[in-house]
Amino acid sequence: MTKQYSARILLCLFLGAVYACNAPEKPKPVEIVKKPEDLNKKVNENIADIVAYITDNKGVLNDSVSFSQPGFIKKWYAGREALRTWSLEKQWTPVADSLLGFIKNSESFGLFPADYHYVQLNSIHHALKTDSAAMKDAALWARADIMLTDAFVQMAKDVKIGRLQHDSITLRKDTLFNDSLGMALLQRVQHENGITPVMESLEPSYKEYHAIREALKGFLDSMDRKEYTYIIYPFEDSAAFLTQLRARLYEGKYIASDNLPVDTAGITEAVSQFEADKGLKVDGKAGPAVVGELNNTDAEKFKRIAINLDRYKLMPDSMPVRYAFVNLPAYRLEVWDDDTLRIASRVIVGNPKTRTPALTSELTNFVIFPQWTVPMSIIFKEMLPQIQRKVEYLDKQNLMVVDRNDSIIDPHTINWFRLNKNNFPYQLKQREGDDNSLGVIKFNFRNKYSVYLHDTNARWLFSKKERALSHGCVRVQEWKKLYQYLVKNDSVRYKPDTLNAWMKRKEKHTVAFSKRLPIYIRYFTCGTKDGSIVMYDDIYAEDKLIREQYLYNRKVLASF
Repeated sequence: MTKQYSARILLCLFLGAVYACNAPEKPKPVEIVKKPEDLNKKVNENIADIVAYITDNKGVLNDSVSFSQPGFIKKWYAGREALRTWSLEKQWTPVADSLLGFIKNSESFGLFPADYHYVQLNSIHHALKTDSAAMKDAALWARADIMLTDAFVQMAKDVKIGRLQHDSITLRKDTLFNDSLGMALLQRVQHENGITPVMESLEPSYKEYHAIREALKGFLDSMDRKEYTYIIYPFEDSAAFLTQLRARLYEGKYIASDNLPVDTAGITEAVSQFEADKGLKVDGKAGPAVVGELNNTDAEKFKRIAINLDRYKLMPDSMPVRYAFVNLPAYRLEVWDDDTLRIASRVIVGNPKTRTPALTSELTNFVIFPQWTVPMSIIFKEMLPQIQRKVEYLDKQNLMVVDRNDSIIDPHTINWFRLNKNNFPYQLKQREGDDNSLGVIKFNFRNKYSVYLHDTNARWLFSKKERALSHGCVRVQEWKKLYQYLVKNDSVRYKPDTLNAWMKRKEKHTVAFSKRLPIYIRYFTCGTKDGSIVMYDDIYAEDKLIREQYLYNRKVLASF
C-alpha cells in the first residue's frame, strides 16, 4: 500500500469518527477488500449504501461530491440485479473509458467538464490504474460508478434541452427530459459501447447550431485558457469593484501590483493605457465600455458561446418551410423559403431602454403610407416636455392632435401644462408621407407589445454599426424586397403595377396577403462567418445576466 493512499485512508477514517456522533451514518469512505473474489460483492454493497444515503441527503455525499440526479440514480440502481454499471472486477469497461474521454472533451458541445465530475473521475481513474491499494478499495469503485451514471444523465439532459429556463416563447414539444428517456439512453450506450453518437442524436438540428459547434473546435484550439478576474458592473459595492478592477489590471500587466491604494494616479493611468490599446475614448474612467472590454476574455467568450448553443435548444423542434427571422444583436432580418435565403436585410432594433421583445408570430398584412399614432409612453417621456416649451414642436415633427372622436384639434387652444399621465384626452398622430417615422410601409403581426416591422424616415441610420436605436419596433432596410415577397402569391389580386401606382401617389392602403409568414424575433449573440466564431454585442445584457445570476459561471479547465 502506498504512503499517499495510506494517509488518505487514515484521514477518511478520522473524519468518519469525528462526524459519526453528530450526523446520519455515512457510506464507508474507504473499504479495502482483502480477497479479490470479494471485490465485486463489496462494490455492490457500497453502491447500495451510497444510493440510499444521497437519496435522503438531497444528492450530497460529502463536501466535495454531490450528485445532480439523485432521483434518477435511485431508479437506475434499484432496477438492476448487478449494480456495477461501468466496471468489471478491477477495470473500467470500454464505455466507461469512452465516457470519461467524452467528458474531457465536452467543451466542444458547449459544456463544462467540471459539471460532470471530471476532476474527481480523472483522479480516481488514474488511482485505479496505478495504485494497488486503490484497486482494492470497494468504496472508491462504487463512488466512481455512481459519478459516471450521474455525469452521463446530466450531460445528456444538458445536450438535449440545455440549461436555460424555458419561457413563454419556447415552442419545443419535447422540452422534458424524464427518467424514462435517461434510462433508455443509458441502456443504449451500455449496449452499443459508444457515447458520442448518442449525444449527437440529442442535439438540435439547426444548421446555425452545428455551424457554431464546428467553428468552436478552432476556437478551443487557440483559446487563451487563463481565468481572469471577472468585474461585476454596474456594481453595488464600490470597494469590491475596485478590488476586482485592480486585480484585472494587474493580470493584464497594466499595473505592477494589485495592492495599490484605491485612489491613485496609477489606476487612472492604467485605465487610460488600456483604453488607448483597445481604441476606446481615453478618459481614465472604468465605465461600461472599459469593463466590458476587460471582461471580454476567451474564457468569457466560451461561456457566451455555451449560452447561445443552449438558446438553440429553446427553438421549435423544426422550422416552417417559409419564415422570417430577426436576430436582434446581429441587427439582421432573414427570410427563408425551402431552406434558401431569399432576403437578408439590415435592421434597426429597440435601444436598451425600449428593447425589442423576443417573440413568435405571423406577418398578416402591411400598410402603405401608414399613419403613426404616438404611444403614450413616448408622449410623456419625450414629447410633452418639448411641446410645453414650444407648441411649434408639433409642426416640426409633422404631428397633429386629435381628440377621442378623431377630430383634429388646434394645439394652440390646449393648456399643455395641465396635461399629464392621468389627464391626457388626446392622441398625437403623424401624417402619412416620406417624413413619417414609419416611412412608407408598416408590416403588422399580432403581439402583445404593439411592435411591428417598418420602414423609416431616417434611412441613414442603417449605415451605423450599432443599431439599437428604436423605441422597440424593427426598422427594415430592404422593405421593398419584403413586401414584394409577401405578395408574390397574390399577383392577380395585387398586380405590381397597382402597388407601384399606390406608392407613387402616396395612397394609404392595407394589403392582406394570402400566405401569412411566420416570424421569429430572437436574441443570439454568437454566429459564424467563414468558419469562425463571430460575437455580437450583448445589447440588452442578457448574456451578462445569465452568466452572473444563473449558470455558466463555471471555470474553464486550464488543462487536461
